[in-house]
Amino acid sequence: MQQFEVLVIGIGNILWADEGFGVRAVESYHERFADDPRVRVIDGGTLGAYLINEVMSAKRLLIFDCCDFQDKPGTLKVLRNDDIRLWSSTKISAHQAGMNDVLVTASLSGYEPQAITVIGVQPLELNDYGGSLTSVVDAQVYPAVNEAMKEMTAWGFAPQERVGNDQPRPLSEEILEKEPYEKGRPSEQEAFRHGDLRFIKVK
Repeated sequence: MQQFEVLVIGIGNILWADEGFGVRAVESYHERFADDPRVRVIDGGTLGAYLINEVMSAKRLLIFDCCDFQDKPGTLKVLRNDDIRLWSSTKISAHQAGMNDVLVTASLSGYEPQAITVIGVQPLELNDYGGSLTSVVDAQVYPAVNEAMKEMTAWGFAPQERVGNDQPRPLSEEILEKEPYEKGRPSEQEAFRHGDLRFIKVK
């Protein structure tokens, strides 16, 4: 297994509105900064336990996620050390894969990262099926990437901006990248956003 100094990972489900924050943030990070052989950048999505090898291959973890801080929607926070327990003990919805379970499993296997930082945002909407990020959460993607840049720099792995023809490869299927996903999204009139109509009783 190849070892990396840092794993930069986005967690979340783009199908449930603000739950997709982590994915959109890591996507933005990847688009903005050039590849570094010491750093692995991935869209962790809802892979859950399947991320165990990815996590254990890195000395440090930088995680983007949607977090329930019990705060104003759009609140952005950087969690380190003891603050991580606030993130790891909170499951914001039934759709969210538990990254904490991955870390516990890794720990039981002897994995001890040198550092973990979580950059999270308080969601506004989680029940808009097929929905995009709300404007208040979307506005925090760029600031979140800036915070990640600061953290990476403090760790000694300052990311460099992409220049010229340095175009990144998509982290997932191109159709799931933000721009094509947004363009292809049907309107609320075309697609019901709150579940499967077959199982919703009409009053």
